[in-house]
Amino acid sequence: MSWMAKLYESYDHIVRFCTERSDVGPWPISHFVKNAHIEIVIDNTGGYLVGRTKVLDSINSPTLIPATESSVGRSGAKIAPHPLCEEIGYCALDYPDANREKNKAYMEQLRGWANSAHSPHHKISAIYKYLSKGTLWKDLSNEHSFPLKVIKSDGSSQKIAVEKVFIRWRVEEPGNPVSGTWEDENLIESWMKYDHETNYKDGFCYIEGNNCRVALNHPRFLRRPGDVAKLVSSNDSSGFTFRGKFTDTKKSIEKAGLQSVEIGFDVTQKAHNALRWLISNQGTTIGASKSSAGSVVLAWAVSGADIPQPMDDIWDNLNDIEETYDPMAYLVDQIDHAHDLGQSFSIAMGKYMRGYRAKLQPTDSIVILGMDSATPGRMAVTYYQELFPDEYIDRISQWHEEFAWPQCRHLKKYEENRNSSSHIEFPCAPSPQAIWEAAYGKKIANSLKKSTAQRILPCIIEAKSLPHDLVNKAIDRAGNRSIKRLSEQYSNWKSEQSAWERDLSVACSLYKGFSKRCMDQGKEYEMSLEENRKSRDYLYGRLLAIAERIEEMAMIVAKEKVRTTHASRLMQRFADHPASTWLTIEKGINPYQQRLRNNIPPLEDAYRQLLDNICAAFEYDDFTSSGKLTGEYLLGYHCQRKWLREHKLKNGEWLMRRSDNDDLQIEGDEE
Repeated sequence: MSWMAKLYESYDHIVRFCTERSDVGPWPISHFVKNAHIEIVIDNTGGYLVGRTKVLDSINSPTLIPATESSVGRSGAKIAPHPLCEEIGYCALDYPDANREKNKAYMEQLRGWANSAHSPHHKISAIYKYLSKGTLWKDLSNEHSFPLKVIKSDGSSQKIAVEKVFIRWRVEEPGNPVSGTWEDENLIESWMKYDHETNYKDGFCYIEGNNCRVALNHPRFLRRPGDVAKLVSSNDSSGFTFRGKFTDTKKSIEKAGLQSVEIGFDVTQKAHNALRWLISNQGTTIGASKSSAGSVVLAWAVSGADIPQPMDDIWDNLNDIEETYDPMAYLVDQIDHAHDLGQSFSIAMGKYMRGYRAKLQPTDSIVILGMDSATPGRMAVTYYQELFPDEYIDRISQWHEEFAWPQCRHLKKYEENRNSSSHIEFPCAPSPQAIWEAAYGKKIANSLKKSTAQRILPCIIEAKSLPHDLVNKAIDRAGNRSIKRLSEQYSNWKSEQSAWERDLSVACSLYKGFSKRCMDQGKEYEMSLEENRKSRDYLYGRLLAIAERIEEMAMIVAKEKVRTTHASRLMQRFADHPASTWLTIEKGINPYQQRLRNNIPPLEDAYRQLLDNICAAFEYDDFTSSGKLTGEYLLGYHCQRKWLREHKLKNGEWLMRRSDNDDLQIEGDEE
């Protein structure tokens, strides 16, 4: 139960943090949030204010309401009224089809609270007086037509059955600007004290290690509204989930408590409310659908300080680059994109992470938690780790540095009164989502997303090696462009090319990081072209990139429509049979070389020299070997392509372009 103890400890820190920022904090104990359908306004004497009642839409309807353990967990025909805000079927005494047992249970509970000598509240008395008149249904039906139509968040309308219409209350009184019961701090505190007094069940809390009020039921609705899965459950009075493990009965529980581990009421309430808040504000949900809330990966500092999330894309922090206090904004300015990407990125990443380190104390606790549910009603902790801040920050930094590779990103630049957008090849590790899409495609089952995320998480948090099969999947898909074209629909060639470029960068990232961490390899690769690397696979990748570039430039010269090149179409075959396929590619680019020779002789000669130099770097046995290429060929291919895009030929020499717009003429034109 370490996770619950840490969440319980985090609750007060989160409340303080939210109070300082005037943000909505976690729910108070003995309360939960429910969507209300209609808002009734009365005065402080219990008089109904005609014309003030209004129907709520989904945006304005979430309402904090008092609740009991039984009412929060009620289901089916079980009668367990909420103490104040409720459905018409519970609180309208004059509704013709009302269940009188529901009416009785609701009114008795409300009367007990209203007449309580311990922390009574005038709003409760006014609501009880009004409901005792038995005119609620008459007043509502005179102003509104039923069944009620409620506007949903997507703009569509939904009919709500009369007895299921949920009511919230406003009580207006002179001198008090706070009329909503869900906004009144005194009322919230009043119910917490009354609930503690009337529903107290003494026992031993195994989290705090003392006697206190213990919980009989534990909260749900953790990942989203309607999520009924529970992390903690020991009730075996129906369904017999734990048959053979416990022999509890209602009488034995009342006499001696639960046979299973007991947890304090305040502990479980605060822990679950903190967890719910953390999930909604900084958790990563994977594989969610209409029928499933998905799995959750969450990291938080018990002290409430901001920390980087392990499953997030680091580039997401650049959405507001004009915010100078965001340390991530420095990355773009600090990285030298022309030279030594690896060292520049490492320095910039260190500055970024120092922004987080400064907010944390060395003895703070960082918790990483993974959760998923195999069935609708039961949820399990699938991953749990506790780390000190320095260790956690180091692991996140290590992941981003070891798996960093230039990724094509959108960069927003804010200039005066207009927004402009450009692209940048930003060296960083791919997000887990980019990894599973590169390995399996965008049309991937939610179950596969979740299982892949569970395999990636230990690689980030514990610095474990990435699964070999995942790396190979990404490499194979990057090398077989026909798979992407057949499995995913694209509106044009440009969209297809952009998606493939993204998957290629991810495959390079994975192979680079895998090679670094794999015990039997331990290779390190730079993120820029390594002209002195003589390995067979790397050189073959460079050859493929130059062959592709020759064909692309020949198409530009002839003003042909952009299309997939002959060399790229043979990429998968090239990876399987490099020596024989290279002969085919070499013959295929002869016409394009001739076209360049006729139009831009210096450029064709420069390309031919590059090909000759690379071929000369091969060992003879390597060049003629029939063995398959490893993912290293993609590194050579990607780096050579990037080098060719960033250089231009001038006066017989390859020079670095100053910008994308540098020398708009076809490269190779000598001035």
